[in-house]
This record gives sequence, structure tokens and C-alpha cells, in this order.
Amino acid sequence: MGLDLPVGSKVYPQGMETGLKIAEVARRSGFAPTTLRYYEEIGLVTPIERTPAGYRLYDERTVERLAFIARAKQLGCSLDEIADLVTACDGGSCAPVQDQLRALLESKIDQAQSQATELLALTSQLQGARRGLDQHTPDGPCDDTCGCTTDRAETVAVALTPAPAPAPSSPATIACTLDGSEMPDRMEEWQAVLATVVTRTAVPGGVRLTLAADAPLGEVARLVAAEQDCCRFFSFAITVDERGTALEVRAPDDALAIVEALFGVAA
Repeated sequence: MGLDLPVGSKVYPQGMETGLKIAEVARRSGFAPTTLRYYEEIGLVTPIERTPAGYRLYDERTVERLAFIARAKQLGCSLDEIADLVTACDGGSCAPVQDQLRALLESKIDQAQSQATELLALTSQLQGARRGLDQHTPDGPCDDTCGCTTDRAETVAVALTPAPAPAPSSPATIACTLDGSEMPDRMEEWQAVLATVVTRTAVPGGVRLTLAADAPLGEVARLVAAEQDCCRFFSFAITVDERGTALEVRAPDDALAIVEALFGVAA
């Protein structure tokens, strides 16, 4: 009975095999043999040869490829995405692989920021609801203050960035390091987000921007992270209460004019 071999595979006489058996590759890569066989089926790895008994044999390049696959899986890449990256790897040049991986990771960062921000908002709402349940338990049926059906007025805040904490001996540095050529694009991005602001309310050291229900929270998180790279004197937090979801922006007193210029004046 013949062996079903991948194209390019070899069969060596007994005792002349040169390669790593699947158990050794599994040990070194951390992937189970069943997973390695599946990866062979979908074309991610290919044995270099087979023994007369039909055992798969691999080389060091397979171990290196599996390390790359493991890294890509840790970064949240799907098998289809990994297959595209492996194809780029086969070209023998690192630059195209980095370019493709960079674009893929930027997309995943945007997705993760959006999901993280939405989960933070949901967590805040759940925490506020739980605290409301602890405040009043009527002896009889639910009433209008028991917290089962009524929102509490409590505010729960989730910090997106640490508050500025300058050394006591020196004032905070009020400066933006963003390249001037990038400023118009950044302003345009903020204006798109600020178009979803419903109301502006003064808070100590800044302004509270109440956002519409369909506000792009992922984009808010992305811009907050970008702003922290160039304007570290800002601090940001998402607040959730009976008024809705909002972005709070604060800065030292010397920078309040910048807050108003960029994020608007409280009504």
C-alpha cells in the first residue's frame, strides 16, 4: 500500500531518516501532534519526508515556523490570517511580513480598544446597579427606590489615563509634541468624535462631555491614547451614571484654556 505524501516529500530507507519526528516537534513547539497534523492538512506546515513506516519527519525550519505561528496566535490572529502571513514568510524577506503583520495588528488594536472601552462602560453600569441594590431592600414588593427598576444617581468613573502628577517642586509641562504636519488630521479626528457630544458640563479641572448613545467609544479610546503621547498634561476618564456615558477631560489650571479650545466650553 502506497503512502499519501505531500508534494516534494521523500521516503528514506530504514535507518537513513534525517529529520525530527512529530513527537519531538510537538515537544519543542508546544503544539499537540493532532494540531500539527491539522496544520499540515490546511497547508501551514509540511513534512520534509516520511519514513518507510509512514512517520512524518520535519526539519528545523518547521520548528521556526511553528514558533512564528504560536506568536501570531498569541496576538489574536486567525488561522486564515496566519496562512497569509506564512505565505509572506515563504517569500524569504522579512520586510513584507512586517508590513502585513503591522497592518493586521493595527486593525486588531482598534478592535481591542473598542471592545475594552465598551466593556469598561458596561462594567461601570453593572457596578452602579449592584450598589443600588445594596442601598434599600423593602419588606414588601419592589418600590421606586429599591434599585431593581430605577437607575441610581451614583456616578462610576473609569480612568482611561492617570491624572497628571507633577513633582511638587516643578509645575506641569504644558506642551504638545505632536508634529505640526499631523495637527490638522488630529483635529479633524477629534471633531468627528466631538460631533457626538450631547452636552458639556463643567467639572473640577476640566469639562464633562456627555456622549450620544451611538458615539464611537473605540475611536474615543484610540484618540485618548494618541493624545497622551503628545499632551501628557491631559487626563481622561469615562463616567457612567443616570445622565449617560461621558468623557471627562481634565488638565492643570494653566492648561484649562487648551481644554476649552479643543473640547469646547461647558454650557
